[in-house]
Amino acid sequence: MKEPGAGQTRRRGAALEEAILRAAADELAESGYAGLTMDKVATRAGTNKNALYRRWPNRLSLGIAAYRQLTTTVTPADTGSLRGDVLELLRQANRYWSSPLGAILRELLSAAGGASELLAQLQDQSGDAAAAPWLTILGRAVARGEVAPEVLHPRVATVAMVLLRNEFVIRGVPTAPDDVLVEIVDEVYLPLVRRRGPATG
Repeated sequence: MKEPGAGQTRRRGAALEEAILRAAADELAESGYAGLTMDKVATRAGTNKNALYRRWPNRLSLGIAAYRQLTTTVTPADTGSLRGDVLELLRQANRYWSSPLGAILRELLSAAGGASELLAQLQDQSGDAAAAPWLTILGRAVARGEVAPEVLHPRVATVAMVLLRNEFVIRGVPTAPDDVLVEIVDEVYLPLVRRRGPATG
């Protein structure tokens, strides 16, 4: 770990912010949110705590920003059927929520509590932005004539993901059994999207 300022040129603006976020992301990956401190991040980034506090008012806001550096975009598999696509995407999500990175997300959601602004930043990863792959697979299903175009709504698209997230956040499970995923798909998701109007074409 580098001492503050050791072997570093003075950085400002975007370069310094990028260095801080990368340092914070590395700390999160190594120690989780519980082990994240402003002191550790400042030391790793080769700067001082004031530089952190000028950009993020507290550890949680920095932790959320750093977490966003660690996430990647999911490309949904094309299995040829809506059920297969939904089940595969749900299994991918389950693996993610069961992973060390998913554990960090659960810690951050818990720490954010009722702080709506911070929750909104996390929702970019676990809510609205996460709707994209679900809308993709529903779009394929519409094109195949399996479901009607009316299903192409973010709240409808992400119902399965919300139910899975509840297993982790509300029930506190370390991972969801596959039969729970199948139940979400067969008993809730498919009946819901198929009720929103007959497919045409």
